[in-house]
Amino acid sequence: MTDFGAIDALLAGAKKEVALPSAEERRALREELSLSRAQLAQALGVSPSTVGGWESGRDPSGEVREKYVYFLEGAKAKLAAEAAETAEAAEEAPAEEAEDEARADAEQAAGQDDDVDVLATPEPCVLCGQMARHQVAGFTQHLDPADCNLAGPAQTSEPAAPEKRAPRPKPRRAAPSGRQGQAGRGVKVVPVGRRMQTADTPDLIGSAVTAVLAEHGGDVEAATKALVKRAIPDAMALLDHTRKGGRYDIVAHPWLPDVLRKQSSRGADQIWEARPKWARPELPAGEHEVTALDINGAYLSALKTHLPLGQLEHSTGGHHDRRRAGVHLITAPAWDHDDYLPNPVGSRDEPDPLWVTEPTLRLLLRISGPKYGLCDPPEIHESWTSGATEGLLEKFRVALKDARDRAITEDDEVTLEYVKAMYSKFVSTLGESNYNRELYRTDWMHIIRSQAFANLWWKAHRAYDEGLMVVRAMGTDELHVIGDWRAVFDEGRGVTEVKLKDVYTVGTPEMRDEPAD
Repeated sequence: MTDFGAIDALLAGAKKEVALPSAEERRALREELSLSRAQLAQALGVSPSTVGGWESGRDPSGEVREKYVYFLEGAKAKLAAEAAETAEAAEEAPAEEAEDEARADAEQAAGQDDDVDVLATPEPCVLCGQMARHQVAGFTQHLDPADCNLAGPAQTSEPAAPEKRAPRPKPRRAAPSGRQGQAGRGVKVVPVGRRMQTADTPDLIGSAVTAVLAEHGGDVEAATKALVKRAIPDAMALLDHTRKGGRYDIVAHPWLPDVLRKQSSRGADQIWEARPKWARPELPAGEHEVTALDINGAYLSALKTHLPLGQLEHSTGGHHDRRRAGVHLITAPAWDHDDYLPNPVGSRDEPDPLWVTEPTLRLLLRISGPKYGLCDPPEIHESWTSGATEGLLEKFRVALKDARDRAITEDDEVTLEYVKAMYSKFVSTLGESNYNRELYRTDWMHIIRSQAFANLWWKAHRAYDEGLMVVRAMGTDELHVIGDWRAVFDEGRGVTEVKLKDVYTVGTPEMRDEPAD
């Protein structure tokens, strides 16, 4: 006899697999919520590379598929709700503004402004002599010019007195400045990068290139050499120009502690910049195509970093004040991920404790936090710091970046080499250098370099987090990966993009069994 109960149970438990959105939509949903693959992987109980595979076209199965579908549907619902709220707010704003204007007009018509009074008995208008019901600043007159007959005053027992003409009522709302161009000469502005600036703002970089090219009769090679030679003083002049009106004063020649002084004439100081020189110790069996990527404008991007403003002050203890920046003596945490990610402290043989810069310390504190949990927090023993800001060189950096972008767009190699020399030599001569006497900040030099190394580490982590295999990381701008890197990084010459440097093969093809003779 057929077991109908077993059939019913089978039918009740049977489920049709829910269709998954396309791989592109899966990734887009996650990124629109600003979630990393590592965060999603942790919630689903899988590895980040597994999530990367799903976002490349592979489909999950079983219980984890149900969890993944639940996340994707929830993400769609959340984004749809946020979009609806944004659209509703956009619709309500014009309506509220119209209501406010109508209310203001009604109040003015009703005589509720501070300078307008409603008369119980009409009196002659001081402008036209006809009867009016309102007073403005103590003078009777019509609020609506259409009601005011200026052709001639009406005959009344008391003639109107033109000499007592009242001032016109003040407008309810001042006209926007953009509508006042006809009344007076405006200020001409031009686009520069993402920003606008007055048209008469001097273009120090463009003027220098034009002048030197003219001086060398259009000889590109000679002009480039001349511009590179004057890159340091020109960079200092540009810095001074961008610092006009700045909120902070720079201490250009502060007293420096011994840790920032060279131990001998040809020696180095005690600061460890965490320069990476890492290679993956082992690859999976088989043959692999490796892509070497070049990170554009590494030192230019690193100008955006927390720099100390004044003279460094000494402190002890393990507290880190994010409002200050400098150098710190730390015991670095153990690093257990060297098989697939470089050590954020760099490749070193030096024992702990060691002096590191602000970017290295902030990197360690961030990846030791709950979001990443890659290591223990570093132990801080003592510090030399000063009040700091991340935007100290921001205008300087943007001016160089905009000039670099224009040079790339216009295929202007002279300007490109000149700008590159300006920011690279600016960084390299901040320390004990005879070439830059205007700014002597060894701490800045180390901090900016370390920021470039920290930026490269984050590029390596992003590659790993997005499912690429990181093979090598070196210096400030070289990253070797295996996988579809164009799905992770934008290709180009911009400072937020990467360039293809080399493609090579490592490993050997898997051996196949040969037929016996």
